[in-house]
Order: sequence, then C-alpha cells, then structure tokens
Amino acid sequence: MTSSEIPLVSVIVRTKNEEKWITACLGAVFRQTYPDFEVIVVDNGSTDRTLERVAQFDVQVVNIDQFLPGRALNLGIRESKGEVIVCLSGHCVPVDTNWLKHLVENLEDGIAGVYGRQEPLSFSSDGDKRDLLTVFGLDRKIHVNDYFFHNANSAIPRSVWEEVPFDEDVTNIEDRVWAKEVLGLGYKIIYEPLASVYHYHGINHNHDEERARNIVRILESMNESSARTIGGDIDARDLRIMAIVPLRGASRQCGGRQLIEYTLERAFESKYITDVLVSTDNPETAELAESLGAWAPFIRPAQLSEDYVSVSEVLRYSIEMVEGLGVLPDLVVLMQETYPFRPRGCIDSMVEKLVREGLDSLVPVRAEHRLAWFNHGEEARQLAEGAMPRRYKDSSVYVGLLGLGCVTHPAFLREGEILGPNVGIQEVDDALASVEARGASGVEFVDQVIARWWAKDVSDTSVS
Repeated sequence: MTSSEIPLVSVIVRTKNEEKWITACLGAVFRQTYPDFEVIVVDNGSTDRTLERVAQFDVQVVNIDQFLPGRALNLGIRESKGEVIVCLSGHCVPVDTNWLKHLVENLEDGIAGVYGRQEPLSFSSDGDKRDLLTVFGLDRKIHVNDYFFHNANSAIPRSVWEEVPFDEDVTNIEDRVWAKEVLGLGYKIIYEPLASVYHYHGINHNHDEERARNIVRILESMNESSARTIGGDIDARDLRIMAIVPLRGASRQCGGRQLIEYTLERAFESKYITDVLVSTDNPETAELAESLGAWAPFIRPAQLSEDYVSVSEVLRYSIEMVEGLGVLPDLVVLMQETYPFRPRGCIDSMVEKLVREGLDSLVPVRAEHRLAWFNHGEEARQLAEGAMPRRYKDSSVYVGLLGLGCVTHPAFLREGEILGPNVGIQEVDDALASVEARGASGVEFVDQVIARWWAKDVSDTSVS
C-alpha cells in the first residue's frame, strides 16, 4: 500500500486467561503510531481477570465457547470493519510503536499476508529462545512456495480473507493451512522482521533444555549485537502497580512523624507504583492516609484484625475490594509500616527484577551468615554450613522481609496466598532494612534512630 493510503485496520486479539499479559499487550497496541485501527478481543471463556482488564481499553469483546483457532479468528473478523486484518496473540507484546505500520505497509497487490518477527523475552527458556531466534530471523523474506505463516503476529487484506477464510475445523496450524491455499492461488507471503513482538514461549515445544542452552550460547557468541536479539523486557512503566499498606489501628509516632509516613513516602517516590492503598480498620488512620495522598476507599472488617488472621487474608480482602471498585493492578507491592528503614530505590529495583526475570513473586531478603538452627521434632538441625569464614561458604541462609516490599501478582492474593510458585529473592544490603518497629523495644529503637537515618539517606541521594 502506498504512504497516502491509510486503511482502517482491525486488530483481532485471541485470549484465554491472559491476565498476566493482556495489559502489556493492549497497552502496546494503543501506543502505535498507525493512526486508524480498531481492536476486537475474541475470548475463549477466560476465568481469571482477563476480561476486566480488557474492559479498561476501548475494545470490542466477542465471546466464543467452543474454541478452534480458525473459527475464533473468523468470528472476530466478521465483527470487524477494517480493510486490513491483523492477528495478535493475547500474550504477545509489540516491541515498538511502529509494529502496526510495518505490517500494513507490506500489503501490496499480490501479497496475501505478512507475518512479523517474534522475539523471546529475557526470561524465556533457552529452548524457547532457540526456537524463536532460529525461525524468526533478521532478513525480510518473500514466500512463493514456503507456506510457513504465524497468526500470533500477522496481517492480511480483508479481500483475501473473504476469498480464503481460515479453516474452522483444524485444531492447530490454521495459519499454515491458510497459507498453503493462498500460495496455491498465486499469492505471495511476506516475512517482515521490523514488525516484531515479544512472545514469551517458543513454537516448537522441544524440551531438550541442555541442547537448547548450548545452541543459545553459540547464537550469542556469533553476534556482538545479540543482547538485543536474545531477549527483550516488558517495560514496568506499562503496568499498573499498586502498593498495599495494611495497617491495624492507629499509626504510631516515631522520630517526630507518624510511622506510616516513611512507608508512604517511599511508595510515592517509586517511578513504577501508580496507586498507593492503605487497608485499615481505623477511620482515623484512613483519614490520615488520604491526607498524605494515599487511597483508603474502605474500612476493613474488625475480624481481619484479630491476632490469628494472617496478612495474606488481609491482602485477599483488599485486592477483592479494589478490583470490585474497577481498579485492576497488574502487580502488587506489600509495604508494611513496621519497616521504616526502606532504602531509597529498593522498591523499583525489585519491580524491575520481577518483570525482567518473569517471576511470579519477588521477596526482599537479608543474608544470614551466622550459625542457625531449626527445630525438627525434638531435634535441632543446623541450617547453614559450619563455623567457617563466610567468604568460603558455598551457600547462605536468607531471611525473608515480606513487608519491606514483596512484589507479587494479584492472582495469588485472590487465592489467599502471597507468593506464586516461581519466587525470586533480592538481597537488601542496608543493615537496618530488616529492623521492624514491632514491640516496645523495636518501636523505641526506631524512634531513636529513624530521623537521623532518614536524613542521611536523603543526603546521600542528593550528593550522588
């Protein structure tokens, strides 16, 4: 198509339980420089929060009960109005703002379709990296006989689809079945590497990880620019990230300020946190939180403040309340006021690590190099290695500091859990970071030290 032609594009996004990816996917679509497009989501009975997150965007939703890939695409296309149809998987994220433009500009006469590059994320497995890097190269190609085509990231003219719709009976590779038919009619297919998306899993599902690891290392050594090629990252700024500060009763005074102020200030300093929620049972605390700039839209039930109630139950109630109000965070950061010695920047570094490594949850920790034991029945068992110099130890014991700033996904909180199965840790070096304002002696220590520590932290940052 010529540069003067701006056809309406219909982006068809297929989803099923894509809560983890759909915000990043649709956010990247709506940042495209291409000026005229609509988005239609075809959902296959999602049971998570996919559809609630989709509703935050200007999209049309079509539901399908009996999923077959070609049938889902045809259903979405029939509901669309565009001259150009773009197919995008709900867990694919366009790499840049020109993705859509690069797809559409290839649709000249005689071209039945264009498919774009798929890149691994930095935390994709070696097998997935190998698959994506070897299949989706850097050179543009024109297919005359090869009917490889991939609807995770593709574009076709509506006129061609009307001539050859997708097969509604095949259970897989409807894209290649379609491509073989259109090539047989004399059309061509284009591979355009500039129209690239991140796709976290591979396409061949080969589980020989050792072989895959070796291949990836070779690919990395072949090209000095492979850092760009081997894996990208989702930008945490594209996500809605909520800090939840659970607080029972009134906030204490420490160092001449309310204790909660130290935690809220760190939350507001974050470049990634978009919402700061204080979940409290105390109306005066809620009023204080809102006067400080936080959000306290509800007073939680008194029974959630009993000593036997875990923080995970408080978080489950809190996430259900905010989602019921239409606020759908992609990530949650647990920040308890009892951890006032929170180093500047530590929250953002933990968010970045979780996103970069594709973790379910990330826990700040303190390394414990001293001897430690735990009770096993009536027997005391040693946790760490013996009394050798710590620089010679092969392993360390790490103590979790959940309330300092554990980062996790709301799906786990809804289940009454804080951590998912894929947990990472990040060591926090500041010796005071693990100190809690809990109990009389803890509060007294914090009261004596916090003002001086806080002033020094601010001073050190301004000097650097």
